[in-house]
Amino acid sequence: MESRFERQLKKGALEMLVLGLVCAGPTYGYELLGSMARRSNGLFALKEGTLYPILYRLEDDGLIEAQWRTSGGRTAPKKYYTATPEGHAAYAVQRKAWRAFADCVDGFDREEQL
Repeated sequence: MESRFERQLKKGALEMLVLGLVCAGPTYGYELLGSMARRSNGLFALKEGTLYPILYRLEDDGLIEAQWRTSGGRTAPKKYYTATPEGHAAYAVQRKAWRAFADCVDGFDREEQL
């Protein structure tokens, strides 16, 4: 069973990770769900009800754009998400902040600080 601490860690990183995947290239919801689960070895196996509010927030913030597309006419249209220039910039800032935070936390384990 996942602890409250683990849930909070995931919650804090989730929006950044979704934005990062969208920054990597145009993608749609189910593809994002699969990528999140696969790349995290199941740690981020999200449900649609978790992912879509994040996508809507990112879109409202101007960090991603959505466009309906069909592929070959054989499938139903899919809503593809693409990062805006502001989204790419925000992701870079978030990754830098994440790295600084992780480095700080890791620093608590160093003996030299004693």
